[in-house]
Amino acid sequence: MGENNRALSLKSLLITVVMCITTVALLLSTGITLYSQITTYKENIVSEVKTLAELVGNSSGEMLLQDDNIREEQALSTLEAASFVQNLHIYKQNLDGELAFFASYNKTGQAPIPSMTHRLEELSKPKFSEDILEIITPIYRQQDLIGYTYVRASTESLNSLIINTVLIAVSVLLVALLLSLALTLRMQRSVTDPIQDLVSIVQHVAGQKDYRLRADHSSLKELDILAKAFNQMLERIQQHIKAQEEAEDEYRRLNLSLEEKVSSRTTALKEANKELIETLEKLHQFQRQIVQNEKMASLGDMVAGVAHEVNTPIGLGVTASTMMLDRLSQLEKDFNAKQLKASSLAKFIQEGEENLNIIYRNLNRAAELISSFKQVAVDQTSENTRVFRFTQLMDEILMSMRPKLKKVKHDINLHCDDNLTIESKAGPINQVMINLIMNSLIHGFEFIDHGQIDIDVSLDKGNQLTIVYKDNGKGIPEEMCKRIFDPFVTTKRGQGGSGLGLHLVYNLITQALNGSISVSSEEGEGVEFVIRFPVTPKTDM
Repeated sequence: MGENNRALSLKSLLITVVMCITTVALLLSTGITLYSQITTYKENIVSEVKTLAELVGNSSGEMLLQDDNIREEQALSTLEAASFVQNLHIYKQNLDGELAFFASYNKTGQAPIPSMTHRLEELSKPKFSEDILEIITPIYRQQDLIGYTYVRASTESLNSLIINTVLIAVSVLLVALLLSLALTLRMQRSVTDPIQDLVSIVQHVAGQKDYRLRADHSSLKELDILAKAFNQMLERIQQHIKAQEEAEDEYRRLNLSLEEKVSSRTTALKEANKELIETLEKLHQFQRQIVQNEKMASLGDMVAGVAHEVNTPIGLGVTASTMMLDRLSQLEKDFNAKQLKASSLAKFIQEGEENLNIIYRNLNRAAELISSFKQVAVDQTSENTRVFRFTQLMDEILMSMRPKLKKVKHDINLHCDDNLTIESKAGPINQVMINLIMNSLIHGFEFIDHGQIDIDVSLDKGNQLTIVYKDNGKGIPEEMCKRIFDPFVTTKRGQGGSGLGLHLVYNLITQALNGSISVSSEEGEGVEFVIRFPVTPKTDM
């Protein structure tokens, strides 16, 4: 309500604008007229006084030459007829150029005034002050300056005339403003009354929502167009409301019939959601089982390789021991038959030493393989932390992968401080490095005879272990690189690839090791994995 009270109405705005314009125009015109008339009045009285002074000066010239001031003052007494003249002085200029008082006129009842010779230059031009006008004019005789005439005239008639003129102008101005106000009020009714009627209809429609009302036609073209447009709008709104009411009725009828359908479909949807949740849970279990199978598959593959690798030294040891048994049996027979020769005993000792060396070397080799495999197997099946040297862990990993690595000619270069000893979970690190190396062997070095793997390991100041794994293989396509850690992403679909290797790596690093892994690769330029995870540094064991 406060905003509505402060807002100007069209009626008051129209009256204000018209009256302001009219007032300004009348004030300007009245001011200009008054200024012109007053200026004219002043010019007229100055002209009269100046003319009078010149006439008196011309008539006084002969008397100034004769130095007859008595006749002059008698002649000046005739100025009683000029009521506006208050005082008049005539000054005579002597031969030495000095001015002397010659004659004067003072209006009856007017006190004499002192000589004005000291104001000669000041009053050479007419000067108005209060109710008087003063002027000094020169007196010439045959082009010789013989004196001056000083006239002091009353401006009461001028002031009275100016006051009358101002009163008339103000009266005319007030009458014109009153007429303008009357015309404005008359004109604004023809404009504002139709608008006010239209506003009333709009307010009624907005408040009562009665769209049956219609605005009346107006004699003004613009307002008539507005009224017609407003009526059309009300007609369309009324039609729209009618159509909406019909649609709502139809919606209510449909809603009644749809409630049963919604109820039945809601029941079906709940059952479907329940089945979906069960299926999703089974899918998660299946995925976890597949990931676990992937871990066990790599361990089983390692078992087969290590078993095959251990079989060779053990077989050689068995052969050497069998040979020793045969030689020992023969030596026993010769000894029992008392046919043992020194040469035979020396030969037995020599062959025995050779066979024992063979047995020792092969059994020691088998023991190393079994020890490395045992440690790797224990690490892979355990996520407990332990203290280890990183180079030793990598040696155990590479030893366990020897059956795979000896079949290829790829180089694996480890760049790591030999004294770097940390406390962390060896199992996840073991599994991560095996999966990355196998990923390079299977995918990166496909159709490549001699590849290279570089593993750079460093410990940051914040106890963050950084592993940069790089190979110079064929790289990863850009579209696959963006989702390389997603499950079931593989380029060996249908060729034995499950697509879970790098997904398992990502889970081990982010969950088991609380770290991060990033990949960068360009097709044909190899691949680089950057792994970071927190560790606890230890002194060298």
